[in-house]
Amino acid sequence: MFGGPGTKATFACSFDPGVPEALAELECSIAISTYQAGKLIFISPNGKGGLVQLTRTFQKPMGFAISNDRLVLACEKEVLQFSNSRSLAQHFPRRPGWYDALYMPRATYHTGALDLHDVSIGGTGTIHAVNTAFNCIVQITSDYSFIPIWKPPFTVQLQGDDQCHLNGMAMSDGVPRFATAFGTGNKPKSWRDTIPGSGVLMDVQNDEILLEGLGMPHSPRLFHGRLFLLLSATGQVLEVDVTDGSVQEIVRLDGFVRGMAIYRDHMFVGRSALRNASSSFERLNLKEAIPFAAISIIDLRSGRVVGNISYQDSVEEIYDVQVLPGILRPNIMNTIGDEHRKGITTPDRTFWSSDPPEPKPRP
Repeated sequence: MFGGPGTKATFACSFDPGVPEALAELECSIAISTYQAGKLIFISPNGKGGLVQLTRTFQKPMGFAISNDRLVLACEKEVLQFSNSRSLAQHFPRRPGWYDALYMPRATYHTGALDLHDVSIGGTGTIHAVNTAFNCIVQITSDYSFIPIWKPPFTVQLQGDDQCHLNGMAMSDGVPRFATAFGTGNKPKSWRDTIPGSGVLMDVQNDEILLEGLGMPHSPRLFHGRLFLLLSATGQVLEVDVTDGSVQEIVRLDGFVRGMAIYRDHMFVGRSALRNASSSFERLNLKEAIPFAAISIIDLRSGRVVGNISYQDSVEEIYDVQVLPGILRPNIMNTIGDEHRKGITTPDRTFWSSDPPEPKPRP
């Protein structure tokens, strides 16, 4: 088991021996968001056959995206933007020389309660997000709560009533290309009446439904022209041929699969426990339920599961999974305390400001 710096709850995990080896060989860390625990968690190899994790608190963290030195995170009523400063990381006052990345908060977009799910950074730096409450894919800007750019053809006018539970988005050439939803209804929360077998995969560019009758689809991702998809209701990891609609099962996992990232022929998939109080989960036909969340690493060349990271407590649900290429000791600042204000950056220099001296008592 392992914990890590910044961990208040235990967040105890077990992991298969192949996991640290795989992350070290890939030279990367992984990150997960868990809205249930209110955390963004970084997991890295420690160089000694083990793992180290760092947790940070955010208000209902959901989808997030990483592009070069930029990270964006969708939270309950806002989207946060971070910028990585390797220089600030190297000179982090509490642990100099330890971190190789430090994501500093640089902007907050006050969106209101949109129930944002998947988030991506477009080719021009535009922030795209799936606005589940308003049944559309949007751009996040500083001028409005959101700018709608696409909605499924079966939904009615723009309104915050979660008609079809639009949730997933796959990007191609910097723009949204595919999307997933739990249903095709056009009444408030009508998807609840038809799950788990009413999900759809849609072609955003052509306004077409490519696949239907899916079991709670999530996390569509394009990788070297290959489209992958998770069916949360059955634990299946699928590859979809978009030319003819044929589907191939890569692997079937225990738990509610949601959150996928792919890096150098390896896929990282989040697995969540079932919510005991949810009537929607009672209808699922999962191979086996798991008591806490986990992450599975799959070698896409063979379809073999390389290993799993399994939480023993604290984390029950994972929403998103991302990879941090070339980063083995990441850190991120939230805005809860004052520490983030001490890291100062310019285009060519960085500074850590020190605390002002305490005033001396008057004689």
